[in-house]
Amino acid sequence: MKILVLNASPKGKNSATIHTALYLQALHPEHEFTFLPVGQRIKAYEKDFSPVRTALEQAELVLFCYPVYTFIAPYQLHRLIELIKADGVDLTGKFASQITTSKHFYDVTAHRYVEENCCDLGMKVIRGLSADMEDLLNEQGQKDARNFFDQLMFSCEHGPFVVPPVKAPARQKTVYRPVLPQAAKDRSGDVVIVTNCAENDENLANMIADFRAALPCESRVVNLRQFPFDGGCLGCFGCAVTGKCVYKDGFDDFLRNTIQTADGFVYAFTIADHYTQSSFKCFDDRQFCNGHRTVTHGTPIAYLVSGDYRYEPNLRMILEGRAEVGGNYLCGVATDEGDTAREIRQLAENLTFAMDKKLTRPANFYGVGGMKIFRDLIYVMQGLMKADHKFYKQQGIYDFPQKQKKRILQMKLVGTLLAVPSIQKQAKGKMTEAIVGPYRKVIEQVQGGNKQ
Repeated sequence: MKILVLNASPKGKNSATIHTALYLQALHPEHEFTFLPVGQRIKAYEKDFSPVRTALEQAELVLFCYPVYTFIAPYQLHRLIELIKADGVDLTGKFASQITTSKHFYDVTAHRYVEENCCDLGMKVIRGLSADMEDLLNEQGQKDARNFFDQLMFSCEHGPFVVPPVKAPARQKTVYRPVLPQAAKDRSGDVVIVTNCAENDENLANMIADFRAALPCESRVVNLRQFPFDGGCLGCFGCAVTGKCVYKDGFDDFLRNTIQTADGFVYAFTIADHYTQSSFKCFDDRQFCNGHRTVTHGTPIAYLVSGDYRYEPNLRMILEGRAEVGGNYLCGVATDEGDTAREIRQLAENLTFAMDKKLTRPANFYGVGGMKIFRDLIYVMQGLMKADHKFYKQQGIYDFPQKQKKRILQMKLVGTLLAVPSIQKQAKGKMTEAIVGPYRKVIEQVQGGNKQ
């Protein structure tokens, strides 16, 4: 079989991810592997897409290989998908799968993003391999890679294939016109609206205008299409110690002094290719100059989204997950799918309320699970990621369960006692009361305070 490996890592042949594909190539000389370093050469392919088009046309199976960057694939792969769709090369019926390496931080959303776009192209999509960064270095990881390839070849002949996502029904999209009156700017606060609004995107521009009108405080717009990015994140870890990006385009200072100083963040974009135009992904990835530090923890965020948002479950997971991991109160998402003006007004009111009250909420699974992955990662790599390690110590993020020695001892004691049949009999029916009792005391304290 002719297998095209699209190496979307900016590190090229020095990528950990691509070595899994090289391992499979060494095991299977009966298949013809072709490697294309799209992550390193994306700017060249913007000028001349013909080498990619030729390779895609000749391939029977397209294997996307990439590291997971900030919830999805790297900017370089986002840009490649844009180029593939813009070129119009026919990939209908070709097989597609993927290999990623990560610490499993939202690898599921990255895989679904690639799957959704491959389904758009009419490809037969086969579930990919999500490997840990070090899997190929141990026997089990190598076995998993071999099993993946065997299953991949079987699926190409027999299936199953990934079920394509439900497409949004055709609807007449009218341009939203600003209708909200200008609110008095009598509240303190600075709201930054980060967008990638194109010059001809009248709908999104008008949504932003109405949102700014409804806000009772000052706001400013930062358009990412106007920032002179030198390129996407290189994954070089040059910023891990210094906090400075190796690029000289000034993005790290721009991020810290122009965006992160705000009291509230609003992200505004039009849905494209199951996310948005790639300049926003470049912005996402380049924020790695902050490492894994949740430096905007406590700052509320909101979204203005143009497009069929309700038919993008993976995108919805990404937006919620980012807020949860970052410790940001998610004020909501206003879209142009229904009563746009009402949603925009409500979003402005909710953001204002969140800033006034400094709202927070306990993290759900998205936030707790994501931060535990980061916690363990930074602790192990503290010698390299010194700024992250210092931040995690200061913020008390190293909440390892083995530190709860008193709690562990209590549970051992309870377990030992309950192992005695006579105590089991006495405790029967009393466990619930022992658990609920402290909660009742909290309610009684409030009730007692209300009576005074």
